[in-house]
Amino acid sequence: MKVFVTGATGFVGSHVARELAAQGAEMRILTRRTSNLTNLKDVSGETVVGDLLAPEGLRTAIRGCDAVMHVAADYRLWVRDPKAMYAANVEGTRALLKMAREEGVGRFVYTSSVATMGFRTDGKIVDEATPVSLEDMVGHYKRSKFMAERVALEAATAGQQVVILNPTTPIGSADIKPTPTGQIVVDFLNRKFPAYVDTGLNLVDVAEVARTHVTVLDPSVGRVGERYILGGENLTLKQILDKMSAITELPSPTMKVPHAVAMTFAFFDENIQGRLLGREPRATVEAVQMGKKKMFASSAKSERELGFKVVPVYEALRKAIAWFREHGYAPTT
Repeated sequence: MKVFVTGATGFVGSHVARELAAQGAEMRILTRRTSNLTNLKDVSGETVVGDLLAPEGLRTAIRGCDAVMHVAADYRLWVRDPKAMYAANVEGTRALLKMAREEGVGRFVYTSSVATMGFRTDGKIVDEATPVSLEDMVGHYKRSKFMAERVALEAATAGQQVVILNPTTPIGSADIKPTPTGQIVVDFLNRKFPAYVDTGLNLVDVAEVARTHVTVLDPSVGRVGERYILGGENLTLKQILDKMSAITELPSPTMKVPHAVAMTFAFFDENIQGRLLGREPRATVEAVQMGKKKMFASSAKSERELGFKVVPVYEALRKAIAWFREHGYAPTT
């Protein structure tokens, strides 16, 4: 099988690419001229230089492929000008779907996000059937992913073989950027986490996310036009910090900060660091707003229909900690 893969230089995408290679797939891997290729080391495949902001240039790379694995996304919780984010996440996805359809590609796996689900402030566990709308999306990243997901669903309704995967919060090795979740780990290891807020996440082992991506390339696995949550353990932020403390023997913060205090800090940090100094803020108003909702989710549908496995997150956290320490993101002790 020949697969066109986007996002392989990133965290989830690199694990997907390695899993594809392990399964013997032939790959054409999209990279940008500015991409950090560290995560592609020892991954066999043809690299194609291009950009989702100029998707028509990718047609030749898609031609002749059996499937498209679209993992790439502009994933930032703060952005000065959101136009590029919508262009990459929404219009880039629309263009890839169109080209894949025109080039006769059989299977299109779109990596969305659990962020598009209808989370609640009461911490109730949600699933793919929980009512949600664009108005529920907080921030440009969530809105752009929700809109891109609608584009993918429309393509499936029109007859294209599209399956949508919604990872929760992946954790593991090779988070080179790092992602916002990886930054939590890095900050904890560097003892820059003096307090916590009352929020919650679903953490999932990135290796299981990658395995399931490859599994759904089989047309007999999963239903066209369906969304599938790929999750692991539902944990409060305090529980996550306590788990890292148990692994590292570093102290876990004991002071809980009210959301109002966190919002005030985020407001000033975003305006001073972000808008005035042009630096990415340590906290954003949108992130604090998102934190009011515990992002607890069920993966039961994926377990039933995809053979997905919900595994304890301890080992993935341990791997993430070891990788960050080994690669200089934090002290070794």
